[in-house]
Amino acid sequence: MQGLSFASIKKHPSLIPLYFCLGAGCLMATLYTARLALKNPDVSWNRKVDPNEAYRTKQYKFFNQHINWDEYKNPAPRYDEKED
Repeated sequence: MQGLSFASIKKHPSLIPLYFCLGAGCLMATLYTARLALKNPDVSWNRKVDPNEAYRTKQYKFFNQHINWDEYKNPAPRYDEKED
């Protein structure tokens, strides 16, 4: 296909920014999906370990200017405690 080989890119150097932006966008989308799969507490790769306890006090969001994360206490319920 024309425009996909190095010889064709040398003839049409205006395609270089297009390929760069396309590659950077694909890379960022892949890294973001991997971050969601690995860091989000809603995703559990191990059924025996409870991820909710590991992320009870951790901050895993990108940015929130209205919350001071040093003083924030997560109001999530504890599932290991039984209520009578």
